[in-house]
Amino acid sequence: MFAVIDTETTWRDEVMSIGIAVSDFDSFALADKRYYILTPYKDHGGMYTDTLYVRTPNLECSRAAAMKDLRDFLKSNDVTDIFAYNAIFDHRHLPELQYLDWYDIMKLAAYRQYNPKIPYNADCCGTGRLKSGYGVESIYRMLSGNMRYSELHNALTDAVDELEIMRMLKHEFTVYSNAKITSTVTKDWTKSAEYDIIKK
Repeated sequence: MFAVIDTETTWRDEVMSIGIAVSDFDSFALADKRYYILTPYKDHGGMYTDTLYVRTPNLECSRAAAMKDLRDFLKSNDVTDIFAYNAIFDHRHLPELQYLDWYDIMKLAAYRQYNPKIPYNADCCGTGRLKSGYGVESIYRMLSGNMRYSELHNALTDAVDELEIMRMLKHEFTVYSNAKITSTVTKDWTKSAEYDIIKK
């Protein structure tokens, strides 16, 4: 089993919601899911605050409570591998989960050698990566052929959509070894306001 995770943040770069979808590499079918809205950050405002409640959270609680429940949830599903689209962002914002192995879906989806749906005349870098148009919405449309698809920017729906991107790419787990990211926290977590709340 593996999990796909997505976060939404406030204007002050605080995590206000976390969505997670669990699946396996045999089916890529949604096996379990979890959605958290974090207090007090949900009230701090963000670009996608208006989509917070388009899905009902399993828990609306402090970050400390959410992370404890999330770790238990992952353990109960035997998850040790986390996937995310542009995973560096979520990895940096969730240092509590850096004991897991993290992989970036974008590192396959945006590259010609891993995504056969990238048009032959698309503008790509020498590495094979698209120079533009490789966000979740663009890649989902490319793979599915559904030009009406619109990314909702709700953490849970986005996690489920990113799982669908993995299903459409049809890569085995071993291929994602090329997309593994290292554990590099860019901010001192212990000096943040969020850490002070967690300690309480």
